[in-house]
Amino acid sequence: MEKENLSVVLHSQGDLRLEQRPIPEPGPNEVLLQMHSVGICGSDVHFWQNGRIGDYVVKKPMVLGHEASGRVVKVGSAVKNLKEGDRVAVEPGVPREIDEFFKSGKYNLSPTIFFCATPPDDGNLCRFYKHSANFCYKLPDNVTYEEGALIEPLSVAIHACRRAGVTLGSSVLICGAGPIGLVCLLVAKAMGASQVVITDLSADRLVMAKELGADFPLTVKREDGPEELAKRVEGLLGAQPHITIECTGVESSVQTAIYATRPGGVVVLVGLGAAMTTIPLLNAALREVDIRGVFRYCNTWPIAIAMLASKKVNVAPLVTHRFPLEQAVQAFETTRQGQGVKIMLKCDKTDQNP
Repeated sequence: MEKENLSVVLHSQGDLRLEQRPIPEPGPNEVLLQMHSVGICGSDVHFWQNGRIGDYVVKKPMVLGHEASGRVVKVGSAVKNLKEGDRVAVEPGVPREIDEFFKSGKYNLSPTIFFCATPPDDGNLCRFYKHSANFCYKLPDNVTYEEGALIEPLSVAIHACRRAGVTLGSSVLICGAGPIGLVCLLVAKAMGASQVVITDLSADRLVMAKELGADFPLTVKREDGPEELAKRVEGLLGAQPHITIECTGVESSVQTAIYATRPGGVVVLVGLGAAMTTIPLLNAALREVDIRGVFRYCNTWPIAIAMLASKKVNVAPLVTHRFPLEQAVQAFETTRQGQGVKIMLKCDKTDQNP
């Protein structure tokens, strides 16, 4: 086995470095992974540019990356579910204690959860990484490493669509056609949504949305009024959507989401914006529009793997750029500039394939 463990480490705001770190030794219930494919997420770029997201502040050097897949190269003494050579997708959130949230199946809400690349916890944008074996999921032969890495954003969409109650015949508005908006589109369609409107400022992103199955891509401008946009959405669908999935966090877009949704419908907030956001709360209250939050995901990896293996969902087109791990800084710069959709870093020198 190699001796080097090249890692992408954020030291402080704007200070991103490639450096060698020791290869970790897995504990009894852990596995050591040779990382293969790791996607760059908007949150990775946000930590790099701002040094924090809300209350999560980078105070010491932190390895980035949490959208990941790899191969088991070493197995802890108590691990039963995995063996050397297994290809796995990594669920980055691992509960540290069996609290009420864990017991009720909502372990994502546990305040003490470990989460890759959320301060102070290290991520997995490196050659070798150890992780709880219970949160590494074996990939079927017909699911690639890159698809395995994309299970993380796909999980956000599965959790959001579940929280929204997307079902056979739902009409859905998705605000934002970035990577998360696009996976929400794929999942909503797979869960039976009959019509999906998706909005974005970028015409290029909406071209991809159309290719991925959006019924009505809608280009918006910054100066568009929320109520006027809501009317346009209703015009396209012939009625207000049952469900709106808000993926931007932009205040005006959250307002649009509420105005657009039909009475008795659901708005799910996936995008993270300002801590204080002004919204037409009375409009929602008087029309019984439920506003639901989403924090990451839970119990989604097995579903995502089943969806990918059965070809019910195709995430492969989302990957537009690939960089070897050695070019991580360039890859981050490409992401920051908003080029492409999903940028994938290839961490295994001997296998740069998808």
